[in-house]
Amino acid sequence: MVKGPLGIVSWMELSFLTMFVVLLAWSTTSYLNGMFTHIDQMASRSGLLVWEAKLEMSGLTLGLVGNICLAFLFFPVTRGSSVLRLIGLSSEASIKYHIWVGHIAMTIFTAHGLCYLVFWAKTEQLSQVLKWGKIEVSNMAGEIGLVCGLGMWATSLPQIRRKMFELFYYTHHLYILFIVFFVFHVGFSYACIMLPGFYLFLIDRYLRFLQSQQRVSLVAARILPCQTVELNFCKSPEVNHSPRSIIFVNVPAISKLQWHPFTITSNSNMDTDKLSMVVKSEGRWSSDLYQKLSSPLPMDGFQVSIEGPYGPPASTHLLRHDILVLLSGGSGITPFISIIRELLFKASSGSSTRIPHILLICAFKKSIDLAMLELILPVSGTTVDISCLQLQIEAYVTREKGADEDNHKPLQTVWFKPNAIDAPVSAILGPNSWLCLGLIISSSFVMFLLLIAILSRYHNSNMVYASSATAGFYMLFMCLAISMTANATFLWNKKQNRKRLRQIRNMDTPPAWFNNGDRELESLPYQSLLQATNVHYGQRPDLKKILFERKESSVGVIASGPREMRQEVAAICSSGLADNLQFESISFTW
Repeated sequence: MVKGPLGIVSWMELSFLTMFVVLLAWSTTSYLNGMFTHIDQMASRSGLLVWEAKLEMSGLTLGLVGNICLAFLFFPVTRGSSVLRLIGLSSEASIKYHIWVGHIAMTIFTAHGLCYLVFWAKTEQLSQVLKWGKIEVSNMAGEIGLVCGLGMWATSLPQIRRKMFELFYYTHHLYILFIVFFVFHVGFSYACIMLPGFYLFLIDRYLRFLQSQQRVSLVAARILPCQTVELNFCKSPEVNHSPRSIIFVNVPAISKLQWHPFTITSNSNMDTDKLSMVVKSEGRWSSDLYQKLSSPLPMDGFQVSIEGPYGPPASTHLLRHDILVLLSGGSGITPFISIIRELLFKASSGSSTRIPHILLICAFKKSIDLAMLELILPVSGTTVDISCLQLQIEAYVTREKGADEDNHKPLQTVWFKPNAIDAPVSAILGPNSWLCLGLIISSSFVMFLLLIAILSRYHNSNMVYASSATAGFYMLFMCLAISMTANATFLWNKKQNRKRLRQIRNMDTPPAWFNNGDRELESLPYQSLLQATNVHYGQRPDLKKILFERKESSVGVIASGPREMRQEVAAICSSGLADNLQFESISFTW
């Protein structure tokens, strides 16, 4: 499916979504069938009309079915989760599943609340709105949680999220209140249906918090004339990331609260001690960043914090095609830089693996944006001959009829001396991250159960805790267990990295790869890039012609950029007119 409310959806995704909806429908039918079996007797005992009793049971059923949605809601947004990597998903690609489940859950919970409001109004029990039961369900807690959920739901609608992203971002932190009051509403035992997903999310969120508190070592920035900047960080060699991985960046000098994701353009095989990303000035935050870095005033340091990297599992599916057609619009070219560098490394390393031919089709509004093509060449201490790669670049400048000589300005490179508290980009749990993560999950859960056992064993046997108080204790124990085990593992890993940190902090001169930062225009790699590039002015690429004329047996098509362009490419590939086209969309490019 190409065009529709769900965006670009594969048949596999549509099949699983259908099965999920069938699960909810079956659960609803099963609950209602059991509750309606003796509804007449229950109505007479309660002094209610039959339809009123059915309305109350329908509201209860919707609440139970909504709990099933919560069981799946947090898995897709657990960025460092082993579950996602186990099934071959990346965190950015799975966000749409969180969106789907979130819409379904809020629709059901809203209907659940409306059913009870109508029931209370018809039976003259509106005082139940303010009920906070000590043992039974707490109605008021549920209403507070529902209001928080409605606030998140309203601001997450595409019309609002795209125009007022900051409002969406800050409002979405209401999920904390939503979960807390949901647990108060139903009690901890009933809330355990969502415990597996939420527990993994809570561990992941706390580890991300620990990583975000570290300042990373920003070594250099390359300023492009097209309002674009490439940031280069020092990283530990054990940090490996696959092509198209992303990192979340925070610059306190611009905003202490905002985190923005960007595609990593460096290659972990070619750049073992460097991590780079590209930011194009297209919004207020990115414009402020560009202005600060391009300022003529001297800068001794630049404070940056990161989370990640996160990316798809390492895969060889790019090598199974005869040709790779990479289609990008504007800043959508950034994921392709890491793909080309990965294939360039394999081609230049003398590997026996067959490297596919690469056709890069990129569209820009102005000729000054062509400077982004220079980022394809890695900034490394060794010269890499790009001619060993079968690369053809077709660049289209849509809003200009010819080249503007004034736009050919050299790149400006800024060097930052590392601060004493800066650290290289490193894995939050070290090189054995999956082993440490498993240790945190298992040990924290055992500690959580022990704390619950202590509370149950040693509290006054004559005192009965209120349901909300018990839930509060259990949530506190869960947070304590996670924070204690995660902090212990994090501090142990930090101690292991002290030697590497001293090497970074004592670095007073630019690293070897930085000395090649200002590339000479006559260099062999640059000339090879120019020979591989054809520029077309005043026209847009004819995507149908480009794709249908490919006669190779296997053509991999990857699109990145504006949604309209990705939908057009997906429609061409799924039309059935060319069986050799295999399409993949990169939905989240920054």
